[in-house]
Amino acid sequence: MPNIITKTLFASLVISLLTIYLVESSDIDEMVIRTNIESPAPETIIGGAPLPPLTIDCDGDCEARCKLSSRPRLCKRACGTCCARCGCVPPGTSGNYDACPCYANMTTHGGRHKCP
Repeated sequence: MPNIITKTLFASLVISLLTIYLVESSDIDEMVIRTNIESPAPETIIGGAPLPPLTIDCDGDCEARCKLSSRPRLCKRACGTCCARCGCVPPGTSGNYDACPCYANMTTHGGRHKCP
């Protein structure tokens, strides 16, 4: 008899925890969806006026950035990805990350700098 009570109690506990988990996860999903809907579009951040289109030459800027690299093709590919996402490339062949914080903060899955 105590074995049946233990199993019933355990099953009730598992079902309760599962229900709580599902309710909380649906609240988080709803919060993410609501946040995405309520946030302004990136092109209207400054005073509601649309921002001008990006006119950066990623190929030319990355060519200059990677000219001293020991692996120029890899450097240009990574730089091009970062430039497309951030819309800027720091000046010079290395460093100067303060000129483009987005470029500086992008990392690989291993935690290393993605952008050259």
